[in-house]
Amino acid sequence: MQPFTQNVINVIRNIPEGRVMTYGQIARVAGSPRAARQVVRVLHSMSKKHHLPWHRVVNSKGQISIKEDDSYHEQLLSLESEGIEVGKDGSIDLGKYQYFPE
Repeated sequence: MQPFTQNVINVIRNIPEGRVMTYGQIARVAGSPRAARQVVRVLHSMSKKHHLPWHRVVNSKGQISIKEDDSYHEQLLSLESEGIEVGKDGSIDLGKYQYFPE
């Protein structure tokens, strides 16, 4: 496994319950600021294998990116079950819920 991929997995694993991070933010923290699409790839291919809290990752606008109905609702319900308020358009207040690792 590439170091960046392992870093992404570690960053996502450490997002606390009730908080979110953006794809680009995870890429920066993992060491490659321009690799937000790689974060998407890691989430898509490794979430189940590594039991990642994929639902805590949103786009830079603070919105749920998934448009597929079942996955969208799964993410929405998972976020709400952690106390995160999600708007009708799938938006999350990043000022309130965004996590910034030390």
